[in-house]
Amino acid sequence: MKRVVVTGMAGITSLGSDWASIEANFIAGRSGIRRMDEWDRFTELNTRLAGPIDDFVVPAHWTRKQLRSMGRVSRLAVGAAEQALLDAGLLGNPIIRDGRMGVACGSSTGSTDEIKAFGNMLLNSVADGLNANSYVRMMPHTTAANISIFFGLTGRLIPTSSACTSGSQGIGYAYEAIKFGRLPLMLAGGAEELCPTEAMVFDALYATSLKNDAPHTSPRPYDSGRDGLVIGEGGGMLVLEELEHALARGAHIHAEIVGFGSNADGQHTTRPEISTMRRAMELALEDAGIGAEAIGYVNGHGTATEQGDIAETQATSELFGKHMPISSQKSFLGHTLGACGALESWFSIEMMNHDRYVPTLNLDDVDPRCGELDYLRGEFRQLHNEYVMNNNFAFGGVNTSLIFRRWV
Repeated sequence: MKRVVVTGMAGITSLGSDWASIEANFIAGRSGIRRMDEWDRFTELNTRLAGPIDDFVVPAHWTRKQLRSMGRVSRLAVGAAEQALLDAGLLGNPIIRDGRMGVACGSSTGSTDEIKAFGNMLLNSVADGLNANSYVRMMPHTTAANISIFFGLTGRLIPTSSACTSGSQGIGYAYEAIKFGRLPLMLAGGAEELCPTEAMVFDALYATSLKNDAPHTSPRPYDSGRDGLVIGEGGGMLVLEELEHALARGAHIHAEIVGFGSNADGQHTTRPEISTMRRAMELALEDAGIGAEAIGYVNGHGTATEQGDIAETQATSELFGKHMPISSQKSFLGHTLGACGALESWFSIEMMNHDRYVPTLNLDDVDPRCGELDYLRGEFRQLHNEYVMNNNFAFGGVNTSLIFRRWV
């Protein structure tokens, strides 16, 4: 078995596109959530809250030809991938194009402007707005395909379009590809563009926050006063590398990935199951060859939905006990869906390396129905850990757990 390390990390969020900026916003308690006045035209949509990226600019060096096949979700994914490769010292290096590097990436859906155009064809029998690249921008694996084409990657392409576990499955499957010796380098992560249809998905389930006039007070993961989730957008990518390959080229190593667990509830598409959530974490621990006591922090999925918060924290408490520190960065960014697993993995590694852990914003009163845990709230927590865990759970009953180890 090969050892797998993280040699590049990057992301694009509503609170910044580098860790220093994002952490500064976390420290200041600054939320990326705002009222979406532009959604007022959707009269049957109840929520008006989201975490948009208002300052994303397409890099000047991207060509028109490159942009033709990329909707916004792919642009966020490619932008994060480019910065991750730069961080890894691999941007422009020919070794990424000779078959040694692959990509594992996903999103909940492709770009919805193209879906709208195809829908218009079905409804009105016209092909306005459709062209040769429309399907490429819409297809479920648009992020992975565009990353591969943009950087000339000829290794494995693994699409991981599994809603809220798209990013974490991307990292997990990339880790396994390297671990089992299939290739030494992978770009892994996920992305999501903001669309009111995504808000409507949860609105129809009565799962969105309606604090429309107080956007910075929501979402409230694990809080007794939560009233639902808030949708966000973003992109996050990691460069994963076989350890000996990284050492041979003198790469800077951020962390080691030592465990990945993934399973399915097999019961219901939207109702989480405590037993299988716990089992996914156990699978990650078994893969890492460590006991539950070795984990020093759990980055929770923390969507601020009643069923999700309660099931997740009860599963976590059953496995780790009441003293396990836990928090959720969705309280700052909203639920970035396909991007969250990658962004929260990045945050977990940064927190571990800096010994400073982000609290859950807006968590004032822990819901007594949630599992008994050490909920981080208020100020940053100083902790020194060798191992941290990042958990994500998705519609369809998909569960993932990743374990990162401090590199020393």
